[in-house]
Amino acid sequence: MNIAINKCLDTLMQINGAQAVALVDYESGMLLGEAGSGVDMELAAAGNTEVLRAKMKAAEALKLNDSIEDVLITLGRAYHVLRPVSAKKGLFFYVVLDRQKANLALARRMVLDVESSLAL
Repeated sequence: MNIAINKCLDTLMQINGAQAVALVDYESGMLLGEAGSGVDMELAAAGNTEVLRAKMKAAEALKLNDSIEDVLITLGRAYHVLRPVSAKKGLFFYVVLDRQKANLALARRMVLDVESSLAL
């Protein structure tokens, strides 16, 4: 795994309540890197790639002329945050957070900070 990717994923795992994190290529659905446990990130990334693609396609069809900052999926016990990497089209961070432990606003801010520091 690329050292820069590994460092970003390690930083994201420091988010309070982080269970698993990944950097995903949404063109192929493949993981470029992952950290954490308790979630089959390969399977989850493939499924959520479809979610992100659908949101992007809808935004384009609606001619919103805006970019997606992130997509939040709220489950009973977890938050799933999908954040496209603005500097590298085709990639997104995928962060799974324990809903009881995570502060969603702080987590989203940390994902933004890590995304802006990613160097590939």
